Amino acid sequence: MKRLEKNEALCIGCHQCEIACAGAYYKTEDPKYACIRIEDAEQENGERRSVIHICNQCGKCSEVCNTGVIRQNPKGVYMVQKSECVGCLMCVGFCPEQVMVQSDDRETPSKCVACGICTKACPTGAIYIVED
Repeated sequence: MKRLEKNEALCIGCHQCEIACAGAYYKTEDPKYACIRIEDAEQENGERRSVIHICNQCGKCSEVCNTGVIRQNPKGVYMVQKSECVGCLMCVGFCPEQVMVQSDDRETPSKCVACGICTKACPTGAIYIVED
């Protein structure tokens, strides 16, 4: 199984992973199109830290897809069959990591396909690919 993993202690909140993902799949540097999310969060002690939201290939999106167009490939990666998707967006609402990407100018949602573009852009190694 191929998936992304994270080490939030290494994340510096530079958002290079989001920019790389959006650029690779949507030809834009706008992070709203990225299938990875970096959130700047405040801890209980008042310090700021970065929270990394990545697709861990849990399959929740596939479970709630009422048309069955989100399927797992042989490497364990869940893929959206865009030509069959009706755009109901159930998967977007049920993603526990909130990384199913939907925008007003796209009819169908997108999700991480564990391509590794974001891992190559990360200067600290905070995100990386694991293959079981």
